[in-house]
Amino acid sequence: MAQFLWLIPLGAVVGAFGTLIGAGGGFVLMPILLVVYPQEKTEVLTFLSLVVVFFNAFSGSVAYARMGRIDYRAAILFSAAGIPGAILGAMSTAAIPRRAFDVLVGLLLVAAAVLLSFRAGSRWAAEAAGRLGPPQKPPGATYHTPRKLTIGAGLSTGVGFVSSLLGIGGGIIHVPVLVEVLGFPIHVATATSHLILAIVALAGVGTHIVGGTGSPGLARIAALVIGVVVGAQGGAVLSNRVTGAWIMRGLVLALALVGLRVLLLAGGH
Repeated sequence: MAQFLWLIPLGAVVGAFGTLIGAGGGFVLMPILLVVYPQEKTEVLTFLSLVVVFFNAFSGSVAYARMGRIDYRAAILFSAAGIPGAILGAMSTAAIPRRAFDVLVGLLLVAAAVLLSFRAGSRWAAEAAGRLGPPQKPPGATYHTPRKLTIGAGLSTGVGFVSSLLGIGGGIIHVPVLVEVLGFPIHVATATSHLILAIVALAGVGTHIVGGTGSPGLARIAALVIGVVVGAQGGAVLSNRVTGAWIMRGLVLALALVGLRVLLLAGGH
């Protein structure tokens, strides 16, 4: 266990940042695991990442629920739509060669960063100016129409597949969908995304267990989980002190840097 103690502070950082931006931390953790364990099978690392994403998202969801920021209707609908995709994604991971897997992760992260940098500028300005409402979700508030929910549910199936396939969680896609497509305030979107993440990631973890994926080791799991659970609580508290504009900017920067790093490493294989 001692050799894995360094994973506790890593988990804390992943948990805090993942909760702050509603992405569950998997998009940060998975690239790091690819760098630290270059010889490990992709399905083992994906399993480990999804376990951490689940605990991160669950811990963050508890904190956000206390703040009244989760839209449960959207969360339940999107989770139900994402579960089939998550199961199929977890079943498909082992079929992807390691180098191709690294390239896919890197390209997805960079593409998400580019998309957000062009699409979210107006939302940053509006929320920074305080025009999108308070961080808390007002009682009875709704940010969607039946048509938009149907579109969001359809997208969630694809998000569930990709997120489970690559072990990154779906928050990096769900948050932009909630904000740009459904018009959620960013603070509500991050909280709602976390509950979706917890449910969909659990489906992916269950699929790996039933499918007999090799164990990533209880010591590694325990160290990371301890870190992310603590970090997630801190991230939720910090989210009340950070504007939506900075949350989105942090998301774009992190996606770009991590994605480019993974692509460079993949090119060196």
